[in-house]
Amino acid sequence: MVEFEADIKACVRVLQQGGTILYPTDTVWGIGCSAVDEAAVDKVFNLKLRPKEKSLIVLLAEAKDIVEYVAAPPPDIIAIVESFETPTTVIYDGAIGFADNVVNENGSIAIRVTHDPFCKALIKRLQQPLVSTSANISGQPTPATYSMVGAAIIQGVDYVVQYKQADASIKQPSRLVKIDDDGNLTIIRP
Repeated sequence: MVEFEADIKACVRVLQQGGTILYPTDTVWGIGCSAVDEAAVDKVFNLKLRPKEKSLIVLLAEAKDIVEYVAAPPPDIIAIVESFETPTTVIYDGAIGFADNVVNENGSIAIRVTHDPFCKALIKRLQQPLVSTSANISGQPTPATYSMVGAAIIQGVDYVVQYKQADASIKQPSRLVKIDDDGNLTIIRP
């Protein structure tokens, strides 16, 4: 587990300096940066050649952290999120505390509470939410494993995580849902 701790420390250093990382998530390989650093978020958009109108997913370490970043979540949101059995990204209205360019034009934000030990440790150590977008140029296939990540992405980030590079297991992108003020769930991407 030497890689795990060394990667966490290196990632925190890079992220605190406004850098970007290539890292394994609970779903696919992702490009990340601090979700409160507008300049770092711009770097992610530029690297992916992604239109700025397309918002990004943010990872949190714990369900209880949602109340810090969403203006008026449903009262039972923590229980709802903790009941998910698969990685699920939830779109919330009323994003607060994020860099403006992470938030959708309509004020919504897509948040996934990660169960991945590496991501959890990184977010807790950074003490900030983490941008998580697939590690590909927009429009190209999503890389499920490190070996599928293109050279432009590997060369374009400030740090490449070593941990889990040899892991060839394929995971699907997260389920995407919207939860309204009454706690009703609408599935956008199964």
